[in-house]
Amino acid sequence: MITIIAAAAENDALGKDNDLVWHLPNDFKRFKSLTTNHYIIMGRKTFESFPKPLPNRTHIIITRQEDYIVPEGCFTTNSLNKAISICPKDKETFIIGGGQIYKQSMELADKIELTRVHTEVEADTFFPKIDDQNWELTESIFHPKDENHQFDFTYLTYIRK
Repeated sequence: MITIIAAAAENDALGKDNDLVWHLPNDFKRFKSLTTNHYIIMGRKTFESFPKPLPNRTHIIITRQEDYIVPEGCFTTNSLNKAISICPKDKETFIIGGGQIYKQSMELADKIELTRVHTEVEADTFFPKIDDQNWELTESIFHPKDENHQFDFTYLTYIRK
């Protein structure tokens, strides 16, 4: 199963200048719990936004740079299809960004785990529109803003129809 996982604002904003535009600790915990011990696929810029590889996950980085050096335990490839082919077929694989990789993966994914952040922000990277003809919302869990979360947000799970 291929799952897209992202956090996007009401205007589909993902980030700006290769960084997130909010800090939501509970969303980080959810991301960690869902992706730990799985393969994660990302673009080079997303990978470079991390201070180091995320623990207990196999990283596959999509890049056009043939000589791109990655730490041990990480892999590179030059296309989304090749990245998916590296992943075990019997385990869930996560697409974790960025915007272009999300756009390419919308036709290939089986599930979307989207954290909808209830604000609109300025951004340079956006999540693609979710077409209701292709996706069914199967779960929605609201989280109000609090002392640790600047914005209200909702965990949304979509399954391909």
